[in-house]
Amino acid sequence: MKHRGSSEPSDKISRQQSTLLPAPLSDLATGERGVVVELLAGRGLLGRMVALGFTPGAPVTVVQNFGRGPIIVLVRDARIALGRGEARHIHVRREAT
Repeated sequence: MKHRGSSEPSDKISRQQSTLLPAPLSDLATGERGVVVELLAGRGLLGRMVALGFTPGAPVTVVQNFGRGPIIVLVRDARIALGRGEARHIHVRREAT
């Protein structure tokens, strides 16, 4: 019988894995930080993202993400507003808090 609120080992593992597995930038909440791991986009969008500073290894901080509308992020000392579709193509590894 399981008790509510009990911390199960599988819960701890899944939380640890969530910081290791790449996630779309659009999934990060306001204030979360991550590091760009990969860009999954076509040549046009890929070129634009690289020109804006989204390259593998670049640290990213989410300044604003309300769950809809544009996402504002800080990358290489620049604030960039991205559409949700664009942000879904940028995969990051969350930094542990």
